[in-house]
Amino acid sequence: MSHRATWAVVGWLLAILVIAAFCMLGTWQLGRQHDKQATLDAVAATLAARAAQPLSVAADTARAQGYDWASGRGHFAEAPAVLLDNQQRDGRSGVRAYRVFIPDAGTPLLVELGWLPVPGDRSMPEVPRPHGEIDVAGMLAPPPSLGIGGTALAPAPGNADALVAVGLAPSGLAAALDQPRLAARVLRLDPDLPLGYARDLDMLANTLPPERHLGYAVQWFALAAAMLVIALILSFRRTRR
Repeated sequence: MSHRATWAVVGWLLAILVIAAFCMLGTWQLGRQHDKQATLDAVAATLAARAAQPLSVAADTARAQGYDWASGRGHFAEAPAVLLDNQQRDGRSGVRAYRVFIPDAGTPLLVELGWLPVPGDRSMPEVPRPHGEIDVAGMLAPPPSLGIGGTALAPAPGNADALVAVGLAPSGLAAALDQPRLAARVLRLDPDLPLGYARDLDMLANTLPPERHLGYAVQWFALAAAMLVIALILSFRRTRR
């Protein structure tokens, strides 16, 4: 085989590898788009029905990735608050505050009280523990994704009654919060309840929406098509010469 033919084969192999990589990235983005759209559809159906389940379903491992409207009565445990860091709201940086709630019937679970801003000196806000028996209601949902930091906890600067986290995994937080066990899902409080702080039921906050993933998928597939066209043109020109 001549050197020219060898380089032609090598060139096609490289082109195929690049095209395959672009297609894999496009397929991954399509998968993310479908997953997030499925989340939005499930949340919309749950909010439309609002068929309240008992808080005990939060510990159902078969529904660990599902969404349910739930309500119940109980009290907040004497445990530190958990502040989920790096949370954006209306273009501002802050934290989402969680506290352990012990229902009258069922497994203790984390309840999201809402979003609080963090000043430039990174001193964490106070999150007073609500006292007494309280009725709560909201959306049971999977905890926010762990990200790079996993379940690492750190003392909250300027707040002795809180811990800062970059991701939530109830099973990994139970011991730090003096609980034998925590339910797999968290309760995102109904925004209409007069409890907690600014909040909503946006399950895709601080992440890309489905349409953005679709746009990225189209870009990756377009790059794959462009690479194929370039390879064909170069091969055709080489053949003519």
